[in-house]
Amino acid sequence: MSTFNLKEDITWRDFLIRAAIIIGTVTIIFWFMPRDNSNYFRAEQGKPWKYADFTAPFDFPIYKSDEVIKRERDSIMAEYEPYYQYSKETERTMTRKFVSDFSKGIPGLSDDYISIIANRLHAVYQAGIISSAEFGQLYTDTSRMIRIVNEKNAVSVPINRILSTKTAYEQILMSKILEPHKLILQKCNLNEYITPNLIYDKERSTASLNDLLDNIPLASGVVQKGQKIIARGEIVSEQVYRTLESFKKENERRNHDSTQIGINAGGEVLYITIITVFFTLYLSLFRKDYFEKPRSIAMLYSLIILFSVLTALMVRNNIGHVYMLPYSMVPIFIRVFMDSRTAFFTLVVMLFLCAVMLQHSFDFIVVESAAGLAAIYSLRELQNRSQLFKTAIIVTLVSMAMDMAFDMMHSTAVQGIDISYYNYFIVNGCLLLLAYPLLYVIEKAFGFTSDITLIELSNTNTPLLRKMSEIAPGTFQHSIQVGNLAAAIANKIGAKSQLVRTGALYHDIGKLANPIYFTENQAGVNPHENQSYIDSAQIIISHVTEGLKMAEKNNLPSIIKDFISTHHGLGKAKYFYVKYKNEHPEEYVDDLLFTYPGPNPFTREQAILMIADSVEAASRSLSDYTEKSIREMVNRLVDNMLAEGYFRECPITFRDIAYAKTVIIEKLKTIYHTRINYPTLNKNN
Repeated sequence: MSTFNLKEDITWRDFLIRAAIIIGTVTIIFWFMPRDNSNYFRAEQGKPWKYADFTAPFDFPIYKSDEVIKRERDSIMAEYEPYYQYSKETERTMTRKFVSDFSKGIPGLSDDYISIIANRLHAVYQAGIISSAEFGQLYTDTSRMIRIVNEKNAVSVPINRILSTKTAYEQILMSKILEPHKLILQKCNLNEYITPNLIYDKERSTASLNDLLDNIPLASGVVQKGQKIIARGEIVSEQVYRTLESFKKENERRNHDSTQIGINAGGEVLYITIITVFFTLYLSLFRKDYFEKPRSIAMLYSLIILFSVLTALMVRNNIGHVYMLPYSMVPIFIRVFMDSRTAFFTLVVMLFLCAVMLQHSFDFIVVESAAGLAAIYSLRELQNRSQLFKTAIIVTLVSMAMDMAFDMMHSTAVQGIDISYYNYFIVNGCLLLLAYPLLYVIEKAFGFTSDITLIELSNTNTPLLRKMSEIAPGTFQHSIQVGNLAAAIANKIGAKSQLVRTGALYHDIGKLANPIYFTENQAGVNPHENQSYIDSAQIIISHVTEGLKMAEKNNLPSIIKDFISTHHGLGKAKYFYVKYKNEHPEEYVDDLLFTYPGPNPFTREQAILMIADSVEAASRSLSDYTEKSIREMVNRLVDNMLAEGYFRECPITFRDIAYAKTVIIEKLKTIYHTRINYPTLNKNN
């Protein structure tokens, strides 16, 4: 039996392998982690808050809604006075042009009308003229003012006192002295002498407008760090909704701050590294056998990375809800191929890595941990499809019940509980059913063997076992008996009974090559009588190598091949070895000619099979099946195995061996119990 040194120093190679695993895991998860957590939750005004109690993680302002800001902007715009530059030159230019064009007078009118019209032009230019298009935009509000800049003076003037080019023309024609001559004046095209003398000052107007808009406060208050915003189950009011949206906006602003991005990234890397290091230490210290197997490490870290990446993608792309992901599939796979403690520890590590991507991690960790525990408890051994179906139902119900508990603790009324939210858990349960076909993928990808595969292999109608029952029926019956004994021992000491039973069925398949050379298949004829002891020993020993060839040809799992190679360990074909030694006492004997290729058992299940195989075969040679003879035979055989060191390399304990002896003795007593003699009926009766 092996001795484990927990204080064994870690070699540089081991250290580098573990460091590479940690760095690879951290890099992949960090790469996919969402940089923007604004989509971590969705609030709906007037509906219950579905997440945990939410408190402010930092100080942030409560931004006004777009509608409120628009109203305030409209109010500011009503008071806004655009700037217009007054041009004196425009009046002089247009008036001179008019006088010059009509220097010979206006046909049908006296020369006095030239001065009258020039005075009217002066009057409208003094009032101020802007283009008709601009006037139409400004005149929508008759109380609006504009600011006219004349050199260094700026005067506010109501828009209704300003003229457009059109109204200036009409005002000239509508004067009392000129109106009677309207038809004559219309032919003079006086509108050509009316042009805007108020020019829009874009630069000054824009600066004035920006000053006004800058005075509009974008926030209506401030939320302090640690301040409770809303509790789970509370109805999202308008004020709370605005606060939550303000948090999203502020969080998004922070995420675009390069300094903040660097700090956040450093924190994320540190967090993932710490969690991954602890998981690696757990495997190194408490599950060293897993850590030393590449396939075990590959599966564990692959599952953690896969579900972390899926969570990140769902959060980043705002796809559905993370509760739809069947996280319980991870402990199911690990429980089937490894053990419950590793399954739960891996689940917790994965949930911690996923939770950091979510806004409300506490609920997520609790709900998914409960679901994972339910999966582990309900699926201690996966042997048929119905078990997985039941597990999916249990996991779904536990998840819904745990989430319902949070709702009930925080809701003020039953009406505040959103039943539709639990549809996510139903989807989760349906996806969990995919674990059954995915088990096959896991087996092929990482080289594991599930109980389902073992059950399929133990079907005696498989081609190889059916062939054994036809060609080597004695070996077939022996294998079944060994399987029953070994499974009983495994159940007693807590080993894998299905594994050892299946291994027992195939451990002697190599005898199919020469079945007649094995006593259980002989019917009065013994071919060894015509063979030398060395040749006979070689034929007997060859059933191990022949069995490995057949296992390879029939694609049996490596874990079954190990039973074939270890069921005799490095033992000898003792019958022929002793015979040869007795007949050649002075001759040197090469022990290797009589020794099985091995190796010795290196798992408890292999040791159990060796014990059961040896005892079952020897029990057939007993002449008297009493409790004493059976006990002596079992103790002698098992003690000899211990003395010869067959179990030094496997973790079987003296306690396990003692239980194994007890189980075998009781089983053999039942198999070979004394039967009563039935009386014969007298002829006279």
